[in-house]
Amino acid sequence: MNHNQKIGQWGEQAAADYLAARGYEIVERNARTPYGEIDLVTRLEGFTVFVEVKARTTRRFGLPEEALTKRKLRHMRDAAGHYAAEHEIDNWQCDALAVEGIPGVEPRIEHFENVTAGLE
Repeated sequence: MNHNQKIGQWGEQAAADYLAARGYEIVERNARTPYGEIDLVTRLEGFTVFVEVKARTTRRFGLPEEALTKRKLRHMRDAAGHYAAEHEIDNWQCDALAVEGIPGVEPRIEHFENVTAGLE
């Protein structure tokens, strides 16, 4: 496993812990679809939330959330839509979590809700 994969894994675990502490049920991790992978499939009060996690250990390449390009958001929406159709899920949205820090230290986490709303 390379450095980026380790940081990605750390970021996903930090995001899952953050969401679980806020009452989200972690349904699935790294769900594969023809449109790409969904980092976390979660549920909160019967509502499904598909989560993209962006993790960074430094700001040298910008904030983690800056990696959420329109193209990436469209892939997220399409992957979530496919997963929702396959699993007969009617009520869902896509969120993103920006995780910043280093393993072993409490990360800064910012939660962006409904990030694919308004995409063409």
